[in-house]
Amino acid sequence: MARRGSGTPTLTDVAALAGVSPATASKALNGRDEVAPATRAKVLEAAEKLAFRPNALARSLVSGNTSTIGLLTSDSGGRFSIPVLLGAENALGDNQISVLLADARGDAIRERHYVRTLLAQQVAGLIVVGESSNRRPSIGRDVPVPVVYAYAESTDPQDLSFLPDDRGGAKTALEHLYSLGRRRIAHITGPVDYRATVERVNGLNEFLDDAGLALAGRQVRYGEWSQRWGRHAAEFVLNDDPDVDAIFCGSDQVAAGVTETLAARGVRVPDDIALVGFDNWEIFSTETSPPLTTVDMNLQRLGAIASQHLFAAIGGEQATGIRHLPCRLVIRDSSGGR
Repeated sequence: MARRGSGTPTLTDVAALAGVSPATASKALNGRDEVAPATRAKVLEAAEKLAFRPNALARSLVSGNTSTIGLLTSDSGGRFSIPVLLGAENALGDNQISVLLADARGDAIRERHYVRTLLAQQVAGLIVVGESSNRRPSIGRDVPVPVVYAYAESTDPQDLSFLPDDRGGAKTALEHLYSLGRRRIAHITGPVDYRATVERVNGLNEFLDDAGLALAGRQVRYGEWSQRWGRHAAEFVLNDDPDVDAIFCGSDQVAAGVTETLAARGVRVPDDIALVGFDNWEIFSTETSPPLTTVDMNLQRLGAIASQHLFAAIGGEQATGIRHLPCRLVIRDSSGGR
């Protein structure tokens, strides 16, 4: 991260000059035993050159006097929040920081209660994890500790939010299908009012425009995030466009339903129609026959990066805006791309 506008040197500046991570720099500056003497000397020398003065809250966090972070979620099912939470907890645990988890279950009153409860426990910062990547209300600027949003976009542009790059992930999936010679690509996805749905369709349209291709199946098929919708939508696509040779699905659950219809109609996957899903939800992606090629949102990495930025914010390096993190393609049998 860049220095703050005041020009005050930050922990990241010290770490960069010393050639170590911010976490290692923090440990060295606070006399932690697990840092090698030579490394500690480099960090102390860098801090002296930069005239670095540690933020009091960050110093107490790393030294052990304040060693708790709050994780606030509304995803009681945990489908997307659990990987984010695991990534955040792993990253924080590496710095010997404990985590308090609160599940607001989508209830605004309960969420406000848990914010007060976590603050009463003297947490050093908060990570707010969304139940979807849709925009959600900010918990407010009057919270006295740094806050980072993960798998959720705060409505306040002054907050820092981390989201998967759904648009880029969709393009990656389509580039894969194109590389396999597929040119009649249909799209079956979820509700049109989901940010992820819209972003994935935007990626689809941009790819098709750049490749000079028309969307197969006549139109994007919007519906539910369910196998049932996947089964029905596949019928619509096949009836409207028998020449379809690939289907890109907005989720693995939808793709699992699509495979059922294709099998029932004697359509071979991937020989006749290649199939790609999204999410890498393994109860579907690995158990579907054939196993699904899919886009993984790297949610554990997203959680880890969110926690690292929270740690930096505790040290005084507060950032704002929306950060989109890359997805990755997991190739299995359904696309025939192995």
